[in-house]
Amino acid sequence: MPRKLRMLFRDLERAGFRQVGGKGSHRNFVHPKFAGRLTLSGAPGDDADRYKEKLVRQAIEETKR
Repeated sequence: MPRKLRMLFRDLERAGFRQVGGKGSHRNFVHPKFAGRLTLSGAPGDDADRYKEKLVRQAIEETKR
């Protein structure tokens, strides 16, 4: 069963990302150690696509280096 987007948002916030801007269902997250921003789209209750889970996992790993 896929995770919900709200879980990915929570994972990012726990890793030190903060939400900035965004329009409609798009949310932008930034982190001091992450180059650029990470944009995720969808309602918090929607199922997360595999590629979104992978993007979040990679972004969190990049900030730990």
